[in-house]
Amino acid sequence: MSIIVMRLKMTVQKEVIGNAVLYCGDSLELLRAGFTADALITDPPYSSGGINAGARRSTPQDKYIGTHGRQYANFYGDNRDARSWSLWMTLWLGQSMKTLNDGAYVMLFTDWRQLPATTDALQAGGYIWRGVVPWNKTASSRAPHTGYFRHQCEYVVWGSKGNLEKSLHGGPWPGLVTQRVIPKEKLHMTAKPLSLMQELVEPVIPGGTILDPFMGSGTTGVAAVTSGRRFIGVEMSNFYFDVACKRIEEAQQQI
Repeated sequence: MSIIVMRLKMTVQKEVIGNAVLYCGDSLELLRAGFTADALITDPPYSSGGINAGARRSTPQDKYIGTHGRQYANFYGDNRDARSWSLWMTLWLGQSMKTLNDGAYVMLFTDWRQLPATTDALQAGGYIWRGVVPWNKTASSRAPHTGYFRHQCEYVVWGSKGNLEKSLHGGPWPGLVTQRVIPKEKLHMTAKPLSLMQELVEPVIPGGTILDPFMGSGTTGVAAVTSGRRFIGVEMSNFYFDVACKRIEEAQQQI
């Protein structure tokens, strides 16, 4: 692992693992460093688990899982209110425009609470909003109060930087993805299943580069490199950065 000083006058950790380049630092700053990518696929902090200031200041573990569930390391950036979250999303999405090639895909995970704001932020950042892909977690998702509908879906808000040309390697791709969460496979409390991410990277040109500014435990990176694509990942947490490095290195060895 190397420690480098970027032209932004900030010190970050950088790890090059085969076709993947991983950074430990603040994505809002690192997006100014001159990356070039063909797609942005990421799962940013939702900041949706608290309806008042006290709840928002709680840790992600307390908000989403509680003391009786499996214990995970906490992650950063999940304590913003609705307005500041929308502004933050717009800032980093606007900054990411400079890193992406024309025609690049953009895919952002969100939940039902933040779905409207996510579509606004995508467009405010300069992208063309093209649709929503529901992710059906099936009836295995956590059961709510008996009077509720199940919150068994999260959503991928997707769009592109400018025009989106016809694909030469496949498609159209499914507009609904069904994949249950397997708790024992999760290394991050909001981790997405690898099979889900393997489906979502398929529209990206073969051999292209996928950028994930909030890579968490590195699932998008594993899906990228095992499909023959390149990957650039950024993670602020030292703990999850190390987890992602290990997983992507193992995936490269399997290839």
